[in-house]
Formats: sequence, structure tokens, C-alpha cells
Amino acid sequence: MNEKMTQDQRLAYLVEKFKADSGQYRDLQTPRDVEGKKRILRSLMNIRMPRKLPDEVLAVQDEYLSERNAEKGIVQLADVPLTRNGLSLWQGDITRLAVDAIVNAANSQMLGCFVPMHTCIDNCIHTFAGIQLRAECNRQMNQLRARYGKDYEQPTAVPMLTDAYNLPAKKVVHIVGPIVSGRLTPALERDLANCYINTLDICAENGLRTVAFCCISTGVFHFPADRAAEIAVETVTNWLNKHCASMDRVIFNVFTDKDREIYERLLR
Repeated sequence: MNEKMTQDQRLAYLVEKFKADSGQYRDLQTPRDVEGKKRILRSLMNIRMPRKLPDEVLAVQDEYLSERNAEKGIVQLADVPLTRNGLSLWQGDITRLAVDAIVNAANSQMLGCFVPMHTCIDNCIHTFAGIQLRAECNRQMNQLRARYGKDYEQPTAVPMLTDAYNLPAKKVVHIVGPIVSGRLTPALERDLANCYINTLDICAENGLRTVAFCCISTGVFHFPADRAAEIAVETVTNWLNKHCASMDRVIFNVFTDKDREIYERLLR
């Protein structure tokens, strides 16, 4: 039955199923236009706590997201120019990259962004991967809480590896970057460097040979963009010099023109 559904039919179906699943928003009026339905569906996915969803609904979600991701345009590694010595710079939506792993700038709860339609990378990755990603993060966090206590939160620079589900990437590495609430200190700089080192280490340990980094800790975590990029390029370059046989390509993924210009200057 699902194979015969059009993308618009999948969208309409999912909106109604996620509304019913939410309980609180089951009577929410559904917009008539496609973009309105997309916003409602994404919002309901964003606020949904990890729990079981009927297999038939999950199957339609997977078909819908696979088509959505294809519509956005999947970017293969061959489409990303090599800048220098195993490093690339690519500007765009990280959820389009068909690489072994993409890096998610997570928070210490590790469950993704719950703010409806938020534009942060955490929200985008969880939205287009599907609800299975939050469920897997929750399972891993429950295991860690059973080991370390009910108040456990993921420490800064300790990566968590998950499947990528409906994304074109194979895996997602979730990492909590340092938060700059006052002046930038050497300790915060070391924490950011460790985010890159530990992510590359976990990739190498799991045979993931192509990885795309977002701009960890910039934005709402307030790490200065220029210094964050300097640390990223220096740390990754040093790691590759020591482990060149373990990694084929490291991509610095940027979204804004400002960040692209910073990395272009550093990678000349």
C-alpha cells in the first residue's frame, strides 16, 4: 500500500498520525498547503519524546524522508573538491552529504533539539534522520545512566556514535562542545580540540573513513568563530599527520558565507 502513495499523500498521512500520536495536538487544524503541512510535521517530530511508533507509520515516515532527502539533492564525496592533504571545505546542508559520518553539535542531554522548526544543526539532523535517531540516543543515554547514575549527562568532548537512518550518511557522531559563557580560556580551547580528536578517534575505531564536521561550539555555544576554525584546522591536520592511513577525507562543513571565508583563509 505504501509504495502506491505519492509524496503528498505520505505527508498528509504522517501529519494526521503524528497529531494523533501527540495527544495534546490531535485536534490541531491541518494546513491545506504543502509547506504548512511540512512545518506541522517537522514541529511534531521535534517535540516528540522517544517512544514506540507503529511499524506501518514508521515505514511511511522512512519513505517520506528518503524522498525528501533525495529532493534536497544528495552530495557524494566525489562532488566535494579536495582542498589539501585529505581536507575539504564544503558549504551547505550537512544532511545532504553521503559520507561515512557527519558530526552533530549536540547538547548534554543528547536527545536532539526539541524547539519546533529550530534551524540548529541538531534539529536538522534529527528531523531528516527520522524519529529513530532520538530513540537510539535515548537508549544509549539510558544505558549510561544505569551505569553512572540517573543524573548522568554527556560530558564535553565525549562522542556518541549512532546510525544515520534516513540520512545519506552512514553514521552520526554526536559531540557536546564547550560553552563559552565569559572569556575564552585555554581550557575551553583544549575542550574544543578534544572534540575533533575524539571524533576522529571514534571514526577510526569504527572504520569510518570519511567524516564531515560542522562548526562545533560556534553559534549558541558562543565560541568565537575565527578561533574555533583555527583550532579545528590545526587539530585535524595534526591528527591526520599521525593517522593518515585511517582516514580518506575530512570535510569542514560550513553554512554561512562568513564561516566559509574563515576556512578558505586557513586552508590556503
